[in-house]
Amino acid sequence: MSEAKINVLVKTRDGHRMIADAIDEYLETLAPAVKQASVASAVKEETFGALKFEPQQGAKIGSYEVAYKANNVEDKWVHAYSVLRQSNATINARYRGQAYVYSYWLYGEGKIYRQKLKTST
Repeated sequence: MSEAKINVLVKTRDGHRMIADAIDEYLETLAPAVKQASVASAVKEETFGALKFEPQQGAKIGSYEVAYKANNVEDKWVHAYSVLRQSNATINARYRGQAYVYSYWLYGEGKIYRQKLKTST
């Protein structure tokens, strides 16, 4: 490969890095909900799928599931809990990514909640 082609590739790579850095800076200035959505897409749902959830039924929200810290592998549970904690995931501001099957949230200590997303037909 010629030196000219290598220089073009290096400059293209560096230009893309500069663009990515500028976009990251801009995302930091956006509203927390938009920022949370970008973070949610970065974490795969398998992070939560590795947990053991138990079915529950609520009068207001219907069917949902709970993963209890004591019933799960410590490091997997702590990682999933940390993602939700950092995202301030609550029942009113649930954590989910673009292709997620469930939404996730925290309430109380030692529990992670999830509920299947409604599908539009």
